[in-house]
Amino acid sequence: MIRFTATNVTVDAAAPDGTPRRTISGIAAPYGVVATVSDGTQILLSPGALPEDGPNPKLFVGHSPDKAIGTVIARQDTPEGMLFQAKIANTDLGNESLQLALENVYDQVSVGIAPLEFSYNEAGVMLIDKASWTELSLVPHGAFGAGATITQVAASIQHEPDKTSDNPDTQEVEETEEMESTPAPEVVEAAAIPTQPIFAAAKREFVMPSAGEFMAAYHIGGDTFANMNKAVAEYTASKRTALQAAAGDVLTTDTPGLLPVPVLGPLVQDLNFLRPVADVVGMRAYPDGGQSKTFIRPTITTHTSVATQSSELSAASATTMVIAANTISKTTLAGQVTLSVQDIDFTNPAAMQLILNDLMGEYMIASDNLVADNLLAAATSSGVWDGTVTDLLKSIYDAASDISSNRNWLPTHVFVSVDVWAQLGQLIGSDGRPVFPLIANGLSGYNALGGQNAASWNGNPLGLQLVVDSNFAAKTMIVTRVGQGQGDAYEAYESIRGLMSVEVPATLGRTMSFHGYVSTFAAIPGMIRKITQA
Repeated sequence: MIRFTATNVTVDAAAPDGTPRRTISGIAAPYGVVATVSDGTQILLSPGALPEDGPNPKLFVGHSPDKAIGTVIARQDTPEGMLFQAKIANTDLGNESLQLALENVYDQVSVGIAPLEFSYNEAGVMLIDKASWTELSLVPHGAFGAGATITQVAASIQHEPDKTSDNPDTQEVEETEEMESTPAPEVVEAAAIPTQPIFAAAKREFVMPSAGEFMAAYHIGGDTFANMNKAVAEYTASKRTALQAAAGDVLTTDTPGLLPVPVLGPLVQDLNFLRPVADVVGMRAYPDGGQSKTFIRPTITTHTSVATQSSELSAASATTMVIAANTISKTTLAGQVTLSVQDIDFTNPAAMQLILNDLMGEYMIASDNLVADNLLAAATSSGVWDGTVTDLLKSIYDAASDISSNRNWLPTHVFVSVDVWAQLGQLIGSDGRPVFPLIANGLSGYNALGGQNAASWNGNPLGLQLVVDSNFAAKTMIVTRVGQGQGDAYEAYESIRGLMSVEVPATLGRTMSFHGYVSTFAAIPGMIRKITQA
């Protein structure tokens, strides 16, 4: 779970007529802004990374599920970031949190997300393209320092009279309190905060904890103990002094205990977590919300018929439509890892986050491999390619003809393994020119049948969208129609269940797993055509 803090939160406690609203709104997370999260990882959310649909994130205080105070009730995705509106429940903790928000104590919000699709740039920043959003929290201090501001406060709830904000830049807000023994007073119009922004307070100097405080944090565990360890490490580093060697010739071999052993982060990533086939096919949501073990996907096996009437009052053509009920099961993909508390506490870069990132990436590769393997297994041969340009044209058009015959649908994609992608790029015509040359910047290839290049898996041989996937077996080439919404020959379904973890006190360890469910269905098998090689 990654958490970082955004700015620009508006608190709306009541409408001008006194009707309770009890809402906050603002930017849940900005796009295109590098932020450092609690474990030191730098992340950047790409536009559209957070979902507008799905289950509403819960509203917590300080990322604590035990302090739930409401729910996000509206989301709007913008190029700048994800906008939100959340409603605070009418509970003791909700009322207290709303009051603290009005008085600029809780003047920030922080999202809790689980990255689903991401990569790293050269600077080691995690670039998140897609994430699930599970919760939103009110927090007093943000990850963006002096840039964290509140733009407006509207306060017409009932509490202590003549209350003023703890923030010196805010104006006094005139409010009234309803007493049980007296009628409710007239609601006072909400006062607006000054236009000058209110900046977050400076970070307080850390004070070393006592032995009792340290043991209490250890007993609580989780983020509390992790934050304690991090603060102690930062304090120790800030008080470190230089050691001067004694007079005389002193070599590095004489002082091995004084030499630091640096670790250069981030971790070298030798795998690019991509899902080429799964992304093109499109991973659909399960129709039942993922609650049942199987589901039915109907298909037509016999159509009705229309024919010329032989004579007046003669019987018209009559054929009964037959619909098959195809049962689709779910495949569980899961992985787990167990870490000792020493690995979690002593490693730098933090081992736990690196391992979790790798576990989620391996799930992406495994799910794509399942979709790719089942696509190849469902394919029917449309010919054999001998490696020449002439025979390639024949093979692809034969496959396209097999797809179009008696259906009127046309192919859209050609799926190939990496070695076949390389073969296509090396094909040359009789004039010595590449058959599929590099076409860029609005240029068109001379006598070209499409284009591709060695720096990208994108291409369009004979007008078909090229999809290259290293999960395919060697010499794989499949021509089909997918991702169009209508006439798709192949479908895939997925429900990502995410991370699970459990503490193992007996061995001082923590076991974590990541799992999800994936299903595939060859809706029109005759439109999935493979071309083998001689």
